[in-house]
Amino acid sequence: MALEVESMATAIGVSVPVLRFLLCFVATIPVSFAWRFMPGPAAKHLYAAASGAFLSYLSFGATSNLLFIFPMTFGYTSMLLLRRYAGIFTFFAGFAYLISCHVYYMSGDAWKDGGIDATGALMVLILKVISCAINYSDGLLKDESLTESQKKNRLIHRPTAIEYIGYCLCCGSHFAGPVYEMKEYLEWTEGEGIWSSPKGKSSPSPYRAMFRAIVQAAICMGIYLYLVPHFPLTRFNEPTYNQWGFWKRLFYQYMSGFTARWKYYFIWSISEASIIISGLGFSGWSDSSPPRSLWHRAKNVDIFGVELATSAVQLPLVWNIQVSTWLRHYVYDRLIQKGKKPGFLQLLATQTVSAIWHGLYPGYIIFFVQSALMIAGSRVIYRWQQAVSPKNALLGNLLTLTNFFYTLLVLNYSCIGFLVLSMQETLASYKSVYFVGTIVPIIFILLGKIIKPGRPVRAKTQKSQ
Repeated sequence: MALEVESMATAIGVSVPVLRFLLCFVATIPVSFAWRFMPGPAAKHLYAAASGAFLSYLSFGATSNLLFIFPMTFGYTSMLLLRRYAGIFTFFAGFAYLISCHVYYMSGDAWKDGGIDATGALMVLILKVISCAINYSDGLLKDESLTESQKKNRLIHRPTAIEYIGYCLCCGSHFAGPVYEMKEYLEWTEGEGIWSSPKGKSSPSPYRAMFRAIVQAAICMGIYLYLVPHFPLTRFNEPTYNQWGFWKRLFYQYMSGFTARWKYYFIWSISEASIIISGLGFSGWSDSSPPRSLWHRAKNVDIFGVELATSAVQLPLVWNIQVSTWLRHYVYDRLIQKGKKPGFLQLLATQTVSAIWHGLYPGYIIFFVQSALMIAGSRVIYRWQQAVSPKNALLGNLLTLTNFFYTLLVLNYSCIGFLVLSMQETLASYKSVYFVGTIVPIIFILLGKIIKPGRPVRAKTQKSQ
C-alpha cells in the first residue's frame, strides 16, 4: 500500500504527504454528502466535528487536532467569561497564536517546497473562532450602533459546546475554506432560514452545481500540471532569467503568477463541490422563471473574474471571496469612523492583517502592501472612468482598457513576492523589471491628486431623470 501511494505521488509530481492531503481533501465531498443523512441537529454537529477531526488526523497526523484545540478553547472560554470583550480578545490572541505556529512550522517554506502541514487548516479555523466571538460580543449592542452585516450575523445566545466544535471542524470547509458564519451554520443544521423547506416545495438539488465544480477542479488541475514544468519559480534564481530582456522577464513573471493560480483554483473548486453537496452552499433562489437554486455561499473564486478583471478593485470580490468578505466585515468596516469615509489607511490596515494571516514572510508583507497600492491606483483610474460622458465612448473605452492592463501588470508583478516569499528573491524579481509594478501605481495615485475629476456623469444623468 505504501509503495502504491509513493508511486502515485511520483506519477503526479507531488510528495507523499501532499498526496495524502489531496486524497483526504477530495474525500470531503462524499463525507459532506453523508452529512445530509444525519438524524437531527445534534447528530449533525457530532458528525461534522468527528469527520473533520478524523480527516485532519489522516492528512496531518495526530498532532494536528492538538493544534486546533487551543484556539477553539480560548475562543469559547472568552465567550463564557468575557462576553463584552470576547471579540477583541480572541482577535489578538488568535492572530498571536497563528503567527507563532507559522514561525514554528515555517509553513511558507514548506508550501513553497511542495510540502504540507496543518497551518493552512488552522488559518481557516482562526477566522471562524474570531468571527464567532465578535458576533457574540455584538449581541450585546443596540441595533442603531450596528451595520447591516453585524445585525445579520450577531449571536444573541452563546452556541453550545457541540455546536461550536461542529462549526469549527466541519470537514467541508475545514481544510481550505470557504469561511462562513456561525449563524449560517446553525440555521443550516437546524433547517431554518433559507434552508427551511416550505410544504409542497422540494429542497434544492445540489448535484448539477456539484458536478460543475468537480469538472472545473479537474480542468484546473490539468492546466496546472501542464504549465508548472514550463514556468518553475526556481528560474528566477537562474542566470538564464537575468540574460533575458525586460519584456521577456515581465512575461515570465506573468506566466509564473498565472500558473500558480490554477493550483488555488483547483483547491477552491473541490471545497466548493464539498460545500454544495452538503447543502450549506445554498444561497437562495434566482428571480428567473422558473427559479433556479443559487450556490454562491460555496464559491471562493471566480476564475474569469480574476483573469479578466478590468479593475484591481474587483479582485477581492472574485479571489478568495469568503476571506475577502471576512476581512471587509471584521477589519475594514470596523476601522471606519462613524460619519467619515474610508481611505487608504483602512485599506492598508486590512491588507496588512491579510499578510499577517498568511505568515510573517517578507514576500507576503510586500505583496499585500503592493496590493493596497494597486487598488488605490486602480480607484483613481475608475474615478476618471466614471467622470467621462457616455457620449465620449472612445475615451471611456480607452480608460477601461488602461485599467485592465494596469491590473494585469501590477497583479502579476506583485504576486511574485507571494510565491517566492524571501526578501532577497522578491526584491530581485521586482528589480529585474525596474520596479515597474510599484512605480506605476504610485504615478497614478499622484496623478489622482492633480487630475481630480468632477462628479460622476452617470450619477448626474440618473438624478436628472
